[in-house]
Amino acid sequence: MEASQGHQNDTSQSQQVADQAREKIGEATDQAKETAQNVVSQAQDTVREQVDQRTTEAGERVGSTAEDIRSVALELRNQGKEGPASIAEQTADRIDRAAGYLRDSDGDRILNDVEDFGRRQPWAVLAGAVVVGLAAARFLKASSRERYSSRRSSQTATGYGSPAQLSDAARPIPHTGTSTEPVATPAGVR
Repeated sequence: MEASQGHQNDTSQSQQVADQAREKIGEATDQAKETAQNVVSQAQDTVREQVDQRTTEAGERVGSTAEDIRSVALELRNQGKEGPASIAEQTADRIDRAAGYLRDSDGDRILNDVEDFGRRQPWAVLAGAVVVGLAAARFLKASSRERYSSRRSSQTATGYGSPAQLSDAARPIPHTGTSTEPVATPAGVR
């Protein structure tokens, strides 16, 4: 009988330890979730602040461009060119409205407006994505050529890859044009 009571006490204690461990794990999990949510929230707030700051700065730059175009319109009017002055003034007004939108809008509003436009004009968004993709591809292609040529020139300048560094097997065979002997080439190359 004492053995069964000891076994029940051991089982009871094991159960209590297991329950305590589950409780601690649950608390740790809850704390980790809360910490992760705080980190995500802080990251989102930081991104929103950055977007707000950047759009405000862009709005100010665009606004100064509108003022420059207005100056051009005034100069055109002074020269008696009313038609081009009117077009420049209308352009300045539109640019100024865009600048005001950028200055006054927060990141959420801009994102919502872009989403709404995408829903109304999906083909325009698709066409814009294609144009941006092509521009990015052209940029990457151009920059890869520059990187390649700069890397190539730095290797030659340091002696890496120069003919003096090549092994006999990889050294190019000079062609004098007078020899009638066949030159060994890799298979399939003529």
